[in-house]
Amino acid sequence: MINILFIGLGSIAARHIKNLKSIRNDIRISVFRSGKGQCAKDGILNLVERVCTMIEELDDYYDAIFITNPTSLHYETISKFYNRSNAFFVEKPVFLTGEEDISRFDQKRKNIYVACPLRHSNVIQWLKANIDFGAVHSIRVISSSYLPDWRPGVDYRNTYSAHLAMGGGVSVDLIHEWDYIYYLVGLPLCVQCLIKKKSDLEIESDDIAVYIAEYSDKLVEVHLDYFGRKTIRRIELFAQEDTIIADLIRQRIRWMCAGKELDLFEERDSYQKKELRHFFDIVSGKAVNDNTIEDACRVLRIARSGNGHIIYDLRASWL
Repeated sequence: MINILFIGLGSIAARHIKNLKSIRNDIRISVFRSGKGQCAKDGILNLVERVCTMIEELDDYYDAIFITNPTSLHYETISKFYNRSNAFFVEKPVFLTGEEDISRFDQKRKNIYVACPLRHSNVIQWLKANIDFGAVHSIRVISSSYLPDWRPGVDYRNTYSAHLAMGGGVSVDLIHEWDYIYYLVGLPLCVQCLIKKKSDLEIESDDIAVYIAEYSDKLVEVHLDYFGRKTIRRIELFAQEDTIIADLIRQRIRWMCAGKELDLFEERDSYQKKELRHFFDIVSGKAVNDNTIEDACRVLRIARSGNGHIIYDLRASWL
């Protein structure tokens, strides 16, 4: 039996618990929560063996610990529970700034994996396997959606997304985009960005972030916002032979000149489950940890690179 501990029981924890129970029948799940935040509903507690609110109630060791509490608590939580497991699954964003001292975490002895589910989607996997990015001169990425619609039945003003101190703000909340860019084409040479609050949303965090990143052979533009009333999530590749539109909402890839289209539809839980299987492969030694704390901090520093500032030579110095 695999003994797993979840720290935090919000919506993403509930999704992971349901998916874990559907892909494995050899797991025992415990939850440690403060009791202060909003607990996931929909019968999720029926899938959990124990719910603890005091650290004295916990076991000394777990086969894996899932860090699914607010971003602002991740660093403290990993530090506090570091000796209770050799395997950690940390929700994104990994920390608040990416500047935190990670030297205290021995990543050779422990597997600390940071969530990056879109990497495992059919669309991103197809691009990774089939596109020659050396023949792509420019990439344009957009993720636009309306924050009040994100969590039905929950007041958006009370979520972490609305509060910078809790790890909110579109620049880090939508770090998925920078993560899959990093996965597909690596680190940029320099980045210029503007991160602002421009809409009338009642939030204390940024609601728009626009970046231009330079690579040796291409430019990458990234647009992220909290206020788009029509959800858009796509990556556009301007290549030598064609312009390719990969739509992560419709889960299709379209070639503008050739006129062909590839349907890669899957349910959201499909790629979430693929990531969980990948995590267990990492833990068992069947796969390499391809998104460590160090990797995730690099991406986070790009996402938070600073209003109007150009950060040069990211690979050599800044990162």
